[in-house]
Amino acid sequence: MKVKDVVEALNLKVLSGAQGLDKEVEGCYVSDLLSDVMGNAEMGNIWVTLQTHKNVMAIASLKELAAVILVKGQSASDDTLEQSNEEGIPFLSTAAETFETAGKIYELLKK
Repeated sequence: MKVKDVVEALNLKVLSGAQGLDKEVEGCYVSDLLSDVMGNAEMGNIWVTLQTHKNVMAIASLKELAAVILVKGQSASDDTLEQSNEEGIPFLSTAAETFETAGKIYELLKK
């Protein structure tokens, strides 16, 4: 499954990094603690979080994540979105809660 398939299935808003929508999604990681994501997320995961600052992009790049989904209608700062475009890692947004978003991704990946 590709990031663009998740975007379509969950009706996500693409905030930046659209050139990375063809990346393969290997799983999902849910956390708002940056050190937790750095230590435990795996390459190809979609990261679901409330965090919006530039360090999110640094970790997403370091871990080679497929995308970042910001929940509750969050958006990232301009410098974060700019870095997302440079790295080609999509920053996506949904109005849904974390629990709902993670559950939907789980169902998609089970298929």
